[in-house]
Amino acid sequence: MAQKVTAALIKQVRDETGAGMMDVKKALTEAEGDVDRAKEIIRARGIKAAGAREGRKAQEGLVASQVVKSDAGEAGYAVELNSETDFVAKTPQFVQFGDEVIADVVKAEASNEAEVLAAPSQAGTIKDTIDEAAALFHEHVKLGQVAKVEGPHVEIYAHRKSVELPPSIVAMIATDEAGAQIAHEVALQISAMAPKWLSRDDVPADVAESETRVATEKSLAEGKPEKIVPKIVEGRLNAFYKEVCLLDQAYVKDTSRSIADLFKSVGGKAVAFARVEVGKGPKAEEAEKAE
Repeated sequence: MAQKVTAALIKQVRDETGAGMMDVKKALTEAEGDVDRAKEIIRARGIKAAGAREGRKAQEGLVASQVVKSDAGEAGYAVELNSETDFVAKTPQFVQFGDEVIADVVKAEASNEAEVLAAPSQAGTIKDTIDEAAALFHEHVKLGQVAKVEGPHVEIYAHRKSVELPPSIVAMIATDEAGAQIAHEVALQISAMAPKWLSRDDVPADVAESETRVATEKSLAEGKPEKIVPKIVEGRLNAFYKEVCLLDQAYVKDTSRSIADLFKSVGGKAVAFARVEVGKGPKAEEAEKAE
């Protein structure tokens, strides 16, 4: 007699086989709710445990993003979703998967990895949605970087490496109302120049101290007179800040001006920014170092 395929049955078979949720659902449906038969189907088809996919490198994918109204004015969300290959990342199904995830992230107002994974979704949670995607695409699918910015105005620029691929870089800038006039230009700047911090004040003290030590040691090693070393170090630190701080960066369309100058020209202010690029988050960097 056929048995109804319930969440409890799915959990039982998943726990016992390690297979992904989608594979388990299909097997149980075919087996009409018979757990033993479903397990036989999973074995017969050589369906691997979801955990077996996790060891495979997943550094392709897409960045899904959305701007919505918020108490601060507007909020921008960006989520990196990784697959193993560009072939999967550019499929309409994977793009739809990204749309579904970002919609659930926005509903939950999630702003970090833990909040995103725990956010409700049609499959249960976003973590369950990702597990289902891994089973559907037969690749290791995972959550990458998560970003959220808020302010009176939020601008998003989504960059595609080619027309057939989904966005691989998303740049978000939150500004005041006056700054909204140049927000698109600044989002393009963020995408192209990849700043790490908004201003010098945002650079962590340990990073600034490290750069100061390196600049000092380098200057002394070059044989510079000790009395002028502080001035040389100051110059090298300024060059560092111009590379990593958005407001200090030279505006790519007019290098005679900085991004701070650009905001001053419209009487505006930058509130916050974020940049998410596929395969470039902290986890990806750690994985590369481990190899």
